[in-house]
Amino acid sequence: MDKGDIVLVNFPFTDFTSSKYRPALVLGSVDRDVTVCFITTQVVHQSPVDFLINASENNGVKKASLIKVNKIATLDKILIKGLLGKIDKTGLNKLNIGLASFLGL
Repeated sequence: MDKGDIVLVNFPFTDFTSSKYRPALVLGSVDRDVTVCFITTQVVHQSPVDFLINASENNGVKKASLIKVNKIATLDKILIKGLLGKIDKTGLNKLNIGLASFLGL
């Protein structure tokens, strides 16, 4: 898995009470771990570091979606159910800017 891949993952809720299959954006992977950002279709809840992607065959999302740069999790790769697609170069640039801002880099 590479940075920018969009995968389907069994993503935990913030309070870890449950989980739901949803798309996620890969930030990186090492050994059995993969670090991802949450993706949602609830685009009205955009923070300053989040960014919008439109549905396309290349990225695999079915409708306009918000990359939640402030919702990051490191998960076992066994939770990844498949590759949906990949964000484009513009999306990668927005991701890098959002991550730098969120992490104070």
